[in-house]
Amino acid sequence: MINGNQDNQSPYSISNFLPLIIIGLIIIFFTVVQQILYGFNINHAMSDFMGSFFIVFSSFKIINLKKFVEAYSTYDIIAQRYHLYAYIYPFLEFMLGILYLMRYTLLIANWITLLLMIISSIGVGYALSQKRQVVCACLGAVFKIPMTYVTLAEDILMGTMALIMLVQYYMY
Repeated sequence: MINGNQDNQSPYSISNFLPLIIIGLIIIFFTVVQQILYGFNINHAMSDFMGSFFIVFSSFKIINLKKFVEAYSTYDIIAQRYHLYAYIYPFLEFMLGILYLMRYTLLIANWITLLLMIISSIGVGYALSQKRQVVCACLGAVFKIPMTYVTLAEDILMGTMALIMLVQYYMY
């Protein structure tokens, strides 16, 4: 049982993803408000989205760090071998969130984000290809959400935004 449901409800029910949906909408709302207040700029919008995403998601991981490490280590290719990485990961995300919101050292932040998202995508993709039913560690142990292709899409989206900002940096 992925989520502890006792009423035979599918782990892929929309109600299981409600926390993720609500948090995603809040992050999008924050990003849109920032753009309305300060003028639309695609790079600023991506930085605002990524920064708020990393801060919110890392905060949930830090709330119960031990449970996050247990869940993350079941599918991340580095955390499986080195639990210290799993302990450090939420703090890396939090730091990246701060850097994105401050728009500080974005070149470094984008390279780190791209690398982390590639590594994470490999682990998530492999777990999905094996049809393993594991709890997604994206919101730590606060909410038990099954890992699905949504998890992979989140990693790919964040990695793609980092890549876009890197390409723009090196083109201009």
